[in-house]
Amino acid sequence: MAINNSPTNVFNLVWNFFASVKLALITLCTISLASIIGTIIPQKESLAWYAKKFSPKIAQFLDLFSLTDMFGSFWFKALLGLLSANLIICSLDRFPGIWKQIVADNLATPLKRLVTIKRNASWTTSQPPKKAVDQLLPLLSGNGWKMTTRETENGLLLFSQKGAWTRLGVFVVHTSILVILIGAILGSILGFKGSAMIPEGQSIEKIQSVGATAFIDLGFQVRCDAFAIEYYQNGMPKEYRSDLTILEHDREILHTSIKVNRPLTYKGITFYQSSYEGYKDFIITLADKENGNTKTFTVPFQKQSEWQEKGVRFGVINAEADGERIARIKIWFADQDGTPSVFWMDSGSQVTVDRQGKHYLFSARQMYATGLQVAMDPGVWWVYSGCMLLLLGLFTTFFMSHRKIWLFVCEKNNTTSIFMAGSVNKNKTGFDGIFSKLTEKLRNLN
Repeated sequence: MAINNSPTNVFNLVWNFFASVKLALITLCTISLASIIGTIIPQKESLAWYAKKFSPKIAQFLDLFSLTDMFGSFWFKALLGLLSANLIICSLDRFPGIWKQIVADNLATPLKRLVTIKRNASWTTSQPPKKAVDQLLPLLSGNGWKMTTRETENGLLLFSQKGAWTRLGVFVVHTSILVILIGAILGSILGFKGSAMIPEGQSIEKIQSVGATAFIDLGFQVRCDAFAIEYYQNGMPKEYRSDLTILEHDREILHTSIKVNRPLTYKGITFYQSSYEGYKDFIITLADKENGNTKTFTVPFQKQSEWQEKGVRFGVINAEADGERIARIKIWFADQDGTPSVFWMDSGSQVTVDRQGKHYLFSARQMYATGLQVAMDPGVWWVYSGCMLLLLGLFTTFFMSHRKIWLFVCEKNNTTSIFMAGSVNKNKTGFDGIFSKLTEKLRNLN
């Protein structure tokens, strides 16, 4: 038997392959399975990490098939491309037929076809056809059926439909998946994820990329003005907050505080509070109560600092910890007169130091660095929009239907005969109840 290898035949084979529902199901199942594996296997770790976590052979196997960076692998992107092509071609293949059903001239439906519809009813009335129709139309309109009419050789045909556009629900679902994929692609190409550790009082303009040694330039500076942490009574951290400032060209643009689940977003880049690190340095603020002069110092543990203008020297000579935090610190304070003052104080509190008629307001606390997770995803709003479209499409596809009713009114043997038929593409049981109630109301008019 000869095989037809003409270009048209080959095109049809390729078109039918990509328009196949089976291909969509297989591709979706494969992507779902790969995604599950990708959530189980930690991603973007070093080969040595996998060798230590599992074994050298398993690490080589994972690396060979790009299972350590699955969502960025060539084969996973190829699966997404295959799904996209399948959805596009499947939609193009089925859309013309669906559109014909939406815009079809249902008043051209032959009467012999209407009588074959299983969902039908018929009755007679002694009123003339025109008067019977005049009574039927207001009741039908009141129930949401806007009727159109057409004269035929044998009588008058009336038609109305609801939800014709719901047939497009499946295409909304297809479109939503494509929009989500576009968002994911934009995020993977133009977006990034990284981290930064910023000590109090310092700023950064670059972050380290996740899973790489490369640094990403933010295009602006982020300064940590202060870090505050609250503890439970047992000394465990309860909540922590970072006071951040955005600077551009050494000009302060924005001041804000961030907490866990309350991030900062600037120019599409989001900063999440993720961790912190305590230092052995201390932040000491000293104020002259006579003239209000205030100055802040970063003082290393057991190292002396000096406020030269005031001629005072000070330092932290000891500290006591309560769990993870430093609860109390021992201060050494001296000026040009008298012996130095030595005293204990709670970390973060204020005390007044009296020195030969001079009074200083002294506060000290442990210095921290705030740990930030930094992410930029320009495709996130595409993904959100796609998810909303997906919900709309699924609701339309599974919970809404295209409903049609026809009424044929004609005169037979000096009586008016009325025939009614209805069809629906989904939820036939629910439509049966609607059809029966509507039929009963129409019968009762006579």
